[in-house]
Amino acid sequence: MENFAFYNPVKILFGKGQIANIGAEIPSDAKILITYGGGSIKSNGVYEQVKAALAGRNFLEFGGIEANPHLETLLKAVDLIRAEGIDFLLAVGGGSVVDGTKFIAAAVPFDGDPWDICAKQAPVKAAIPFGAVLTLPATGSEMNTASVVTKWETQEKLFFASPLVFPKFSVLDPETTYSLPIRQVSNGIVDAYVHVMEQYLTYPANAPLQDRMAESILKTLIEEGPKVLADLHNYEARANVMWCATMALNGLIGVGVPQDWATHMIGHELTALHGIDHAQTLAIVLPNTLTVRRDRKRLKLLQYADRVWGLVDGTEDSRIDQAIAKTREFFESVGVPTHLSDYGVGLDVIPKIIDRFEKRGFVALGENQDVTPKVVEKILVLCA
Repeated sequence: MENFAFYNPVKILFGKGQIANIGAEIPSDAKILITYGGGSIKSNGVYEQVKAALAGRNFLEFGGIEANPHLETLLKAVDLIRAEGIDFLLAVGGGSVVDGTKFIAAAVPFDGDPWDICAKQAPVKAAIPFGAVLTLPATGSEMNTASVVTKWETQEKLFFASPLVFPKFSVLDPETTYSLPIRQVSNGIVDAYVHVMEQYLTYPANAPLQDRMAESILKTLIEEGPKVLADLHNYEARANVMWCATMALNGLIGVGVPQDWATHMIGHELTALHGIDHAQTLAIVLPNTLTVRRDRKRLKLLQYADRVWGLVDGTEDSRIDQAIAKTREFFESVGVPTHLSDYGVGLDVIPKIIDRFEKRGFVALGENQDVTPKVVEKILVLCA
């Protein structure tokens, strides 16, 4: 196992009715800005619960944060916060709202062009405190330090991370997810699954606890995901999927082990260039990443085949083939297509992505830093 430092201060309020308790988590004299997305929280009852919990408190609202939060929109919130003297943020929505709020929190006190936080990895030295009410389990942003932001003007989708943007608290009430469109439910299952795979399916690091925890999340998603889709008001299945998504990317399963993230880097470009949902890009790319890199990932692929899919018969190569096939089949079974052609995208996207990677210096990705632009090209050819 590799050396590591682990720190996660996020307080989780999990279960029915927990939104009512957020007032106790926010300083009584805070001037609050509620951030949200397209307005679904005003039709599904979440907004009313938040308002009731903040009765008598001083708050403003900022809506319209996109599914892939746009820099241009977030900067409007920054201007509002500076003008109004806001000192606490409350993100109410899915991972994109939480991601966007993290960027806003870091951008308000930032000295310079806030886009440098993502584009130049400029250090974040301060951030406005914030909490979250999660309505879409997927990204794990409610319990980590990462954020992904899109600059719409240049179609760039980039990330940053800072311990200063840990949420102070996050509310996870599975009932808030009942009204989600099927597409978003499916995406959330796939997103969480691939988050685990990026940290787990690399090479052995003699970290059996992390491996077992990762495998348990994968197996739970395989078992509980279809239950949610079969009955959208199955509270227990919703609760299990919601907690899986949080545990998939709160840092715990990634300590002391190598991590990949090449699939995510490729996927971000497909979203930026063609607007494909984030989880959909992961479903397209991951099976082909595993195929192209099967030799470097061989030992963990065999472990994955055995422990997650119960594949113990046949040659090693056949078990690896079956494990990759079952991964693709699972994504398809929960309603997420796994080919570029399913989204009307052709192979002409490849040179654009390769050019972007080369210009940004993304030439040594993956756990072994051997995913070059040529390897990315091989992966994308198989994505057709």
